[in-house]
Amino acid sequence: MSIGELLEGRDGLRIPDPRQTSVSVHAYLRDLIISGDLPPGTQLKQAELARVLAVSRTPLREAFRMLQEEGLISAEPNQRSRVVGLDADELDSLYAARVTLEALGVRLTAGRLTREETRATTAAFREMERTYRAGDMASWTVAHRAFHRLLVGRCGATMLRTINSYAQQSERYVRIDQNRHRTGFADRQREHQAIFDAVRDGDPVAATARMAAHLAGTARRVVDGHAPGHGTPCVDAAMDLLAGAPSDPATAGRSAPTG
Repeated sequence: MSIGELLEGRDGLRIPDPRQTSVSVHAYLRDLIISGDLPPGTQLKQAELARVLAVSRTPLREAFRMLQEEGLISAEPNQRSRVVGLDADELDSLYAARVTLEALGVRLTAGRLTREETRATTAAFREMERTYRAGDMASWTVAHRAFHRLLVGRCGATMLRTINSYAQQSERYVRIDQNRHRTGFADRQREHQAIFDAVRDGDPVAATARMAAHLAGTARRVVDGHAPGHGTPCVDAAMDLLAGAPSDPATAGRSAPTG
């Protein structure tokens, strides 16, 4: 199926600022990949995309570079790339890093939210509710990203950049989890609320455990759905680390919190 056929019926590319064409193209293609409208294995030909999107090759090449850095597409000869499929090992490693860093982030932030930050976190939580109910997943992703970022805001600029990068790389897996477990949204929102409550109330132990369990749960559900029996050894080891359990790989995951 051609790119034009895959994109039929979807909103077209909008470029608010011609000086930021590559940014707009990147955001547009990224959303198509994360939403599954450009499924794994789809071949992306620069000439075809330039014609369909009515842009030149230069911003398209820059957009491809950014997508490659995020692990969403693979580079191939002759200016062709493909949408990358789900890699269970990569997901496991990515979420192990997120568990470790974001658990530390909420621990450092617990009890230190300003009134303005508390209001902003509450607003992001409500926006997640509204946009999910409306089926506006692009806006939900923005609100979800802001919510998580606020909860780890006291971890320092260097760590925050890394956390933000990993979170963005995880968004396709979050979307997969939502699509496969459509009745689980209320459960995920309760998890979000519990993390927020612990951070706002200044309970670093609870905040750490709840954030870790929340992230680990997503990783385990997606891996179980994609590669049953594969497991998440890296995530399990990160959970054991946070729980103070022995680091022996043979026992990894046995004492992981379940949330």
